[in-house]
Amino acid sequence: MSRLAYPSIALFFVFLAAWQWLPGALHIPEFILPTASATWQEFLRMTTRDAVGMQTLVTFLEVLVGFAIGSILGAFSGYLLGLSPSAEFALSPYILALQIAPKVAFAPLFVMWLGFTVYPKILVAVLIVFFPVLINILAAMRTVDPLELNLVRSLCATPAQLFWKVQYPATLPALFSGLRISSTLAVIGVLVGELVGGNQGLGYLLSYGQGQANTKMVFVTIILLTLIGIVLYGAVVAVERRALHYLPKAAPQPV
Repeated sequence: MSRLAYPSIALFFVFLAAWQWLPGALHIPEFILPTASATWQEFLRMTTRDAVGMQTLVTFLEVLVGFAIGSILGAFSGYLLGLSPSAEFALSPYILALQIAPKVAFAPLFVMWLGFTVYPKILVAVLIVFFPVLINILAAMRTVDPLELNLVRSLCATPAQLFWKVQYPATLPALFSGLRISSTLAVIGVLVGELVGGNQGLGYLLSYGQGQANTKMVFVTIILLTLIGIVLYGAVVAVERRALHYLPKAAPQPV
C-alpha cells in the first residue's frame, strides 16, 4: 500500500469516530442523525428483511448498462461530429437544446412511455452520461495538432489511418476524463428513475425509508449508492491507467 494512502485511511477513521460519538455528545436525536453503529445495525436488518443485496445488484446493473450505452453513444457522436464540421454545424442547435433541457425531467415521461420497468432508469442514465463524453471528445478533436495532421496527410494516409493514428490517440485523455465524470452521473440518473417510477432498487428503498421516516434506512441507501459510484469510478480509472500507461505521471510534491 502506498504511503500516500495513509492520510486518507486515517481521515476515514476520524470521520467514523466523529459520526459515532458527536451525535450523542451534541444531543442530536437518532431520527435526525443516527450514529454509525445504529446505521450498521440497520444495514444488517435490511439484508434479511428488505433484501438490500438484491436491490443493490439491480441498481448496479442499471447503472452499468446506462453508463455503457451512454458512453458508447457519446463517443461515437463526438468522433462523428469532430470528423464532420458540417454535421456539427447542422446538429449543434439540437444537441445544445437537449443538453440544456433538465435530464431528470424526462424520467416521468419515460415511465409513462415504458411503464415501471428498468428501461426508464437506464434511459435517464444514458441521457446524463451521453453529454460529458460527447463534449469532451468534440473539444479534443478540435484541438488536435494541425501540424501532425498535415504530416500524416503528406505521407498519403487515408482518412481512416489519419483517425486511428493521430486523432483517436490524441483524444483518449479527454475520453477518459468524460468517462470519469459520467461514471458518477450514471448513478444519479438511475436513482432519479427509481425515485420517479421504481418498484425495486436502491431508489425504491430510499423512497420507502423516507416515507417511513426511517433515517437509518436512508443513510444505508445513500452509502450503498455512493459505493456503487466509487466502484464504477475506480474501474474507469483502472482502465485509464492501462490504456494511457505511456503518459508521464506527475510526481508527488513534498509537503
